Amino acid sequence: MKKAVVIIIILFSIFSCKKTEEKVETKITKPKTKKVEFGFNYADFNVLQDTIQKGDSFGSIFQSQNIGDKRVYDIVEQVKDSFDVRSIRYNKPYTLLRSKNKTNKLQVFIYQPDALTYYVVDFRDSTAKAYKKVKPVTFKRKIIGGVLKSSLSETLGNESVETALANRITKVFSWSIDFFKLKKGDRYGLIFTERFINNKVYDGVEDLQAAFFEYKGKIIYAFPFEKDSLSGKIEYYDDQGRTLKNFFLKTPIKFSRITSRFTMNRFHPVQHTWKAHKGTDYAAPTGTPISTTASGVVEATGYTAGNGNFVKVKHNGTYSTQYLHMSRILVRRGQRVTQGQKIGLVGSTGLASGPHVCYRFWKNGVQVDALRLNLPTGESLGGNDRTRFLNQIEPLKRELDSIGNL
Repeated sequence: MKKAVVIIIILFSIFSCKKTEEKVETKITKPKTKKVEFGFNYADFNVLQDTIQKGDSFGSIFQSQNIGDKRVYDIVEQVKDSFDVRSIRYNKPYTLLRSKNKTNKLQVFIYQPDALTYYVVDFRDSTAKAYKKVKPVTFKRKIIGGVLKSSLSETLGNESVETALANRITKVFSWSIDFFKLKKGDRYGLIFTERFINNKVYDGVEDLQAAFFEYKGKIIYAFPFEKDSLSGKIEYYDDQGRTLKNFFLKTPIKFSRITSRFTMNRFHPVQHTWKAHKGTDYAAPTGTPISTTASGVVEATGYTAGNGNFVKVKHNGTYSTQYLHMSRILVRRGQRVTQGQKIGLVGSTGLASGPHVCYRFWKNGVQVDALRLNLPTGESLGGNDRTRFLNQIEPLKRELDSIGNL
C-alpha cells in the first residue's frame, strides 16, 4: 500500500513539473524589432511613404498635410542654403513623418533623389533645418562560374546578378568574342564586386575584376589594368598581356543572331532569285542600336531601293564598313565616329523580309567576308608594365582556373 502511494506521488510530481515547464515556455516571446530609417525610429511617428507625382511641388505636398502657405514659405527660407526645394523630381520617393497624436501633424520631410542620397527637412522646432546624408555602402566580392546552360543574361539572372553585368562583359570581350556563337556547355568564370547599401540592399555591380570564357574551344581571359595611375584609364588584357581591344568589334549589334552569311550564291527572300549576298545579316528587333565596329569618318548616308537607309564608314586607307536597312540614321556625312558609337537603329527598310542589319565590309576597295578576316589588333603590354601586370593577375588567374577546373 505504501509503495503504491509513493508511486502515485512520484508520478504526480513528474506530470506537475512537465505542465509547469510547458506553461513557462509558452510565455516566452521575442521582443519586436524597431524599424529605424534615415536616423528616425518609425515607431515614434505616423509614417507616410509616397513618390513625387506629376504636378507635385514641395509646397503642394506640405499644403496637403495642412501646412499653411506662411509656414511653408518660412521653411523654404530657413533651409534654402541646405536644400533647394525646386530640386525635387518626378517619380522620386519621399517620406513624411507625422505625430502619433490626434493632430497627426507633419514634422519631418525626407526626399531621396537616388538610392544612396537623402535630404531631411526637420521642422519640429520653430526654426526648420535641413541636411543631406549619404547611406553607407559596402562591397562584397563574388565568384561565379561553371558551364553555360543558356544565354549570358539568363545565366547571370539565375545567379541573382544584375543584367547590366552582361552588357559590361559584352563590351569587354566585344573585340574577341562573338557572343552569338557561345554555346551551351562552354565554360566561364567571373570575379566581381557588388555594392550594398546599408550592408543589405543590393545596388548593382561595382567592377569586374577578372573573367574568362571558352570560345571556339579556346579559353579567353580578361583582366583590368591601369597603365597610367594619373589618367585613371583602365583597359582589359588577356593572361599574356595582349590587349582585348582590337581595331574592329566583332559585331555591329549586341545580343542578336546571324540569319544570313556572306556568300556568292543565295536565294533572296524578297526578290526570289539566286544572287550574291556580300554581307552578314544580324536579326534584331526594330529600334535596336547599331554601332560602328571601328572609328572613322562617315563616308555616305542615304537611301536606296535595295539597301534602305544606310550608313557607310571609312576607317582608313584599307578598310570601310556599311550598315543597311536602318529604321533611322543617327549620323551625317563627314562626321567622325568612334568605335562602338551608335550610328543608327535596326529596321527593315529597302529589300528586307524583317528587321535586321546587313553588315558589309571592304578591304582595299573589295567586298569581303568580315567573319573570315584576320583583323588588326591593338597594342599589347611590354617591359615593366607587362611584368607588373603579370604579377597583379597571378592570384586572380589562379582563382579563375579553379572555378573552371582548367
